[in-house]
Amino acid sequence: MRALAPSLLLLVSLSSAAVAAEPASLPRSTPEAQGVASSAVLSFVEAAETNVDALHSLMVVRHGHVVAEGWWGPYRRDDPHVLFSLSKSFTSTAVGLAIAEGKLSLDDTVLSFFPGDAPAEPSENLKNMRVRDLLAMSTGHHAADIERFSYTSSEPTPIRAFLAMPVAHKPGTHFVYNTPASFMLSAIVQKVTGQPLVEYLRPRLFEPLGIAHPTWEANAQGVNLGGFGLSVTTEDIARLGQLYLKRGEWNGRRILPAAWVDAATSRQASNGSNPASDWDQGYGYQFWRCRHGFYRGDGAFGQYCIVMPEQDAVIAITSGVRDMQAVLNLVWEQLLPGMKPAALGPDAPLQERLGKKLAGLTLPPQPGRPTSPVAREVSGKLFELPKNDDGIEAIGLETGPETTLVVRSGGRERRVPCGHGEWRRGGTILGNGGVEQKVAATGAWTADDTYTVKACLHETPFCSTLRLWFTGRALVLDQEMNVGFGPTARPQLVGRPSGAPRTAAAGAKR
Repeated sequence: MRALAPSLLLLVSLSSAAVAAEPASLPRSTPEAQGVASSAVLSFVEAAETNVDALHSLMVVRHGHVVAEGWWGPYRRDDPHVLFSLSKSFTSTAVGLAIAEGKLSLDDTVLSFFPGDAPAEPSENLKNMRVRDLLAMSTGHHAADIERFSYTSSEPTPIRAFLAMPVAHKPGTHFVYNTPASFMLSAIVQKVTGQPLVEYLRPRLFEPLGIAHPTWEANAQGVNLGGFGLSVTTEDIARLGQLYLKRGEWNGRRILPAAWVDAATSRQASNGSNPASDWDQGYGYQFWRCRHGFYRGDGAFGQYCIVMPEQDAVIAITSGVRDMQAVLNLVWEQLLPGMKPAALGPDAPLQERLGKKLAGLTLPPQPGRPTSPVAREVSGKLFELPKNDDGIEAIGLETGPETTLVVRSGGRERRVPCGHGEWRRGGTILGNGGVEQKVAATGAWTADDTYTVKACLHETPFCSTLRLWFTGRALVLDQEMNVGFGPTARPQLVGRPSGAPRTAAAGAKR
């Protein structure tokens, strides 16, 4: 789903007893005590580090206990992480709660909520579109029309724009992945409750489950985006999965009707027939069906809430990967066989090995030298860049005992400390929409005239590699994203020292 992509893109516990945590935190256990082989978890982690781009966190829950958890630095336990389309499963939950409160029904027509925004002559298909069609991605729209939808427009408003889209197929007969439909679910919940989605869910879902600090992007009209935009922690994802695993109960308290959980996680729409694809197993109410009889919520670049009813297990993952199927394949190949029907005998040496592995997880820091012959010469100089989509006005380095990347955007300089051989947190950059984003960075001189930075926006999936090549009186900047909704390589930029004549440099590429 196209959301607000950033511009500069860029501890763990394993214990045999429950650990102190905030109310509603999941209890902890060793893997073997809950029938999970430590060797399976270790194999999954090692295979993930070898075969997929980058996981950011992993939490495995079995029989209601967290048996393994880890965060790849610079990501940390308490970091909220953008969920992208995994947000949809929370939106579905809000609809289920509102239905239970009698505020709407699955068979209410979409037009009934927004009569003032309807086209002058609505089509029969639009008139027949119902809440259940929004939930099951079976609205009847074509993908090309969905791609043109804007969540941020003021005229027409997104609600009016949605209702104006052609409905080519009879609702309920044609599956097309439809994030604008999820937005409309958010708008409907707000319409019938008088509260934005995040506020409606706060006392009904977030607080009972111990989800302390959820944030959800909203548009200019104050409607939470529904299909994306929610940020919570890894354990918060696991909590939602555990609620659904227990068919709507949390610590003995009924949160959601069991009938809603059953319907939301069952196949409501067919979407393919490839037995090897976890995107062809059917779609529920904002949940995907999986192979092996499982179901999940997921989001772009590898955010997962996987529920495994037969195994009484939940797996929560955040990441920045290009191949989401590869991560699910590893879950089925490595973790699933390690889940046994009864407790296993303790394996202290392997548990200790797994604990050390999880505690030491990190994304690889940038290799290279801490300094170079030109470091002092370029230190403190800002190089002005031509206009670019990332909004970077100027860039440079401050060198010394520690190297700091200096970025000017929005008329303000921001400093990003770069750890050598490690990640340093504490910097910020200006993201799209003028939002300040936290960043962690690692850097090194990869040639006498080239400083390379890896920068991660550690509350998102996005990381960027920046290469600053100092050549004569120019700086050549190359950037490449780990993941993106479009091309990941940015156009090369040539910068001049502040105050120097602005002339284009030819043949800058190496």
